[in-house]
Amino acid sequence: MTASFLQPGRVAVVTGAASGIGLAACKRFAEMGLKTVLADVEAAALEDAAAAVAALAAGGAEDVLAVPTDVASEDAIAALAEATDQRFGRCDILMNNAAVRVSGGAREDLGDWRQTMAVNFWAAVVAERAFLPRMMAQGEPAAIVNTGSKQGITNPPGNTIYNVTKSALKTYTEQLQHRLRNTEGCQVSAHLLVPGWTTTGKREHKPGAWLPEQVIDVMLEALDRGDFYIICPDDEVTAEMDHKRMLWAAGDIIENRPPLSRWHKDWADKFDRG
Repeated sequence: MTASFLQPGRVAVVTGAASGIGLAACKRFAEMGLKTVLADVEAAALEDAAAAVAALAAGGAEDVLAVPTDVASEDAIAALAEATDQRFGRCDILMNNAAVRVSGGAREDLGDWRQTMAVNFWAAVVAERAFLPRMMAQGEPAAIVNTGSKQGITNPPGNTIYNVTKSALKTYTEQLQHRLRNTEGCQVSAHLLVPGWTTTGKREHKPGAWLPEQVIDVMLEALDRGDFYIICPDDEVTAEMDHKRMLWAAGDIIENRPPLSRWHKDWADKFDRG
């Protein structure tokens, strides 16, 4: 049975909606009969995305709202929440999906650190504060979905900035769901979407990667079940391998191994790759 917040007539708000997982989510929501709000910093791409979503919506363009939004700006997120309320009067699912990826270690420019943290982490915190009170006031089931990353769980070397932001988002989303489920009368839930290797943006699709639509299939099934952790495999890494990697990462603490021992020369051969 489809979750009530995904029923026709409900309203979905998606950031990072102009491409990739965000656009795939918007298209699917429109096909399911939801009214859809697309937010992205890329105005031209957003306009094209909104047209594609409107073509799938039952009410056409009337069921779709595109709001150019720099999620690194608190004012822009506040404006997004206000525009959603003015147009549709509610929000039933908020998908904080916008992200930037900066390659590099801990010594990268502090501006890169601040921008990546603003988009990948702070935007979700600010959006929760802008949307959650309105969602709770509706008095009906609703959901917040934050798009995380396996790198925020297993922390592979080489992408320190990105890993830190996604690790922070994981912790924050866990705390948010704990708070929501212990708030009397609250019918809003939080969920952490963790895609596998996915072809997004204008990247060339490679064997082993999933398409964004496959991620959304898994997400919708998990939301129907009420899952918090929505961890997606891909065609290269199975769910079993994901579990082994996560358990090994936790084992570094429990067994007092060196951090990131899966990549340590004295420990790498001990990891069971199945």
